[in-house]
Amino acid sequence: MGLGVAHRGSTAQAGDTLTSARDKAHDARQLLRDGTDPLDAKEQRREALREAEATTRAQKARERWTLARCARDYHERTIEPTKTAKHAAQWIASLENHMPASVWHKPIADIEAPELLEALGQVKPHERARRHTGDTMPETLQRMRQRLDAVFEDAIFHRRCTSNPAAAIRRKMREALPRKQAGQFAALAYREAPALLARVRAVEGIAARCLEFAVLTAARTGEALGATWAEIDLQAGAWVVPAERMKAKEPHTVYLSPRALEVLAAVRGLHKDWVFPSPMLNGKPLSNMAMLKALERLGVRDQTTVHGLCRATFSTWANETGAARPDVIEACLAHEESNRVRAAYNRADFATERRALLMAWAEYLARPAAEVVPLKAA
Repeated sequence: MGLGVAHRGSTAQAGDTLTSARDKAHDARQLLRDGTDPLDAKEQRREALREAEATTRAQKARERWTLARCARDYHERTIEPTKTAKHAAQWIASLENHMPASVWHKPIADIEAPELLEALGQVKPHERARRHTGDTMPETLQRMRQRLDAVFEDAIFHRRCTSNPAAAIRRKMREALPRKQAGQFAALAYREAPALLARVRAVEGIAARCLEFAVLTAARTGEALGATWAEIDLQAGAWVVPAERMKAKEPHTVYLSPRALEVLAAVRGLHKDWVFPSPMLNGKPLSNMAMLKALERLGVRDQTTVHGLCRATFSTWANETGAARPDVIEACLAHEESNRVRAAYNRADFATERRALLMAWAEYLARPAAEVVPLKAA
């Protein structure tokens, strides 16, 4: 076996090299006397050094991949390319703004389920955001848990951690959080909708027209605000929302009632692209607060949210009055089929029934408000 390099640049170097070689030879002979091959011992030392270096590198990588970094990496690769800019911003902001720093900046491999559950228990959504969105503590926490679930699954796939505590705490969160009560998200009773729509029709402004259009079409807020003239066929009386703007990522056809077409005629020509352009933001659609402000000006902000008025009120009316079959109602709302097997085989479009349902909804909203006669107590 080799005993090292022979340095012969000077007498002192040569002497040191010879002394070192004799020491190494002595140690090697001692190993042989003990029954150990010195070459095997040398290789074992090298292997131990390699393992130590690998462990050090893994430790540094583990410390580098914090929950925050993993979440932002997943957001950049997966969420931003597939979601709208607004939804993508809300997605990462919900975690960045609410997760406690002690967990958010901790190595993702070190986070355990009890610790994550405790961290989510400390989340307190901003009161102003809660008022404007109608969001509640349980809803906020459930969304955060779902997003963390996706982050941990992605980290497991990329070998940054080995377990998913966000999945482990799912049942514990359901047990701890208060059960959601009916009506928690404010929605106007459908019997009161005709009177409110009459007031909306009397209000001037793009926001009021957008709100009425959203109610008539049972559309989500973002779908109505982002509507473009390229999506609307006035002759066919149809509005086709492209897949990239839909929650279920599938194109959705909305059949327009005569009143919905009148609303479109009223805003025709305001902008070459946007159906409901912002009067304040040149070249952009209305902001997501525009319809909410319209409700506030009508004095009904404490009675309903925009989402509740446009979708929950319509759904309640259609189901309680038997205006259409449940499948047709769900199709009008563009709800994703929860039964995956059924969804794979159900290709029914219900075009005729959906058009008839939205026509009936528009006719119902156009009814004169029923007179309410107060009854005196005996």
